[in-house]
Amino acid sequence: MNKPTQNPVNDPQGAVQGPPRPRVGEPMVVARKGVPSALRSDAQQDDGRYPVALLHISVPQGATPSATSQCECGWHRRAFGRKRVLALVDDHTDHREHCPLRNPQEGRNTA
Repeated sequence: MNKPTQNPVNDPQGAVQGPPRPRVGEPMVVARKGVPSALRSDAQQDDGRYPVALLHISVPQGATPSATSQCECGWHRRAFGRKRVLALVDDHTDHREHCPLRNPQEGRNTA
């Protein structure tokens, strides 16, 4: 029978281990001598603007494309299929030009 030899090179206790590796989710120490970041004013200050009309187009691979057009004025349209989605994009663009919220009619002369 062969007896295992006690060679110190093959001994697991003699293996050289590297530095510990960070675990997933563990914070890493970066830039110990870096420049401290300057404090800025709130970047998301309310400037009075907000979205009025939204167009969402979804084209999943191997599936039917779909689109949704919505506006704060009550405009809400949906389309399924390539031709109808393209038509909805045109309708959405046309609605943006004629929406009463984006183009108020006050003070305009109507013919």
